[in-house]
Amino acid sequence: MNEIFGIIFISIGLGFDFLGCLGLVRFPDVYNRLQASTKCVTFGTCSILFGAFLILGFNAAGIKCILAIIFLLLTSPTASHALAKASHKAGIKLWEKSVCDEYEVSEIKRNKRSA
Repeated sequence: MNEIFGIIFISIGLGFDFLGCLGLVRFPDVYNRLQASTKCVTFGTCSILFGAFLILGFNAAGIKCILAIIFLLLTSPTASHALAKASHKAGIKLWEKSVCDEYEVSEIKRNKRSA
């Protein structure tokens, strides 16, 4: 029974990973691509690792899967934010049809406070 649920989780994870990779190709700018890859690939990879944990059980490899899930959930959003902030600071523009630039708004507020 655990193997069936493990295969289901792995299949769902592969689907999300595929959609994240598709987002890398289809979305218009760096920030949209970063959003797609971070969210979909994080969820997909965690699902694959959880499926592997269900299949392997509570042994050394299964515990490593759980530790990898925790590591991924902690580091992926942080890395994504750092990449987006560095891209914005380097001057990479948003897509011309973007509605709001939150980094620009926060820079203006920070400059007003320091003045």
